[in-house]
Amino acid sequence: MGNNTIIFTGTTFGILAIILGAFGAHALKKVLSTEKLASFEVGVRYQMYNALFLLLLGFNTNTTISNIKWAFYLVTAGTILFSFSIYLLALAEPLKKNFRFLGPVTPLGGLLIILGWGSLLATLL
Repeated sequence: MGNNTIIFTGTTFGILAIILGAFGAHALKKVLSTEKLASFEVGVRYQMYNALFLLLLGFNTNTTISNIKWAFYLVTAGTILFSFSIYLLALAEPLKKNFRFLGPVTPLGGLLIILGWGSLLATLL
């Protein structure tokens, strides 16, 4: 894992956040309740925050430092679990699927994101 992998992941998260944000603002506005749409937007927002985090990490760090690797892995896994579980939970009704089992996945993803950011903080300390 090197800087290019981190930058690639951050860029991919950013592109997907923009696409999903536009999809939510236009296509989903008609099929989701205000509450579900707001939830979907939270997933998009946190995905973009973490995309920017990964870009800054990739452009400004030495990836041979163990805590930097952990920051990358934790934030990447956390973003996938957090944001994508929110997307699926918000879309459950229009997709006619039961994604309630993902309820506990969202906070687990949030915890991994916090630990990833904490890993970067540990590097600085």
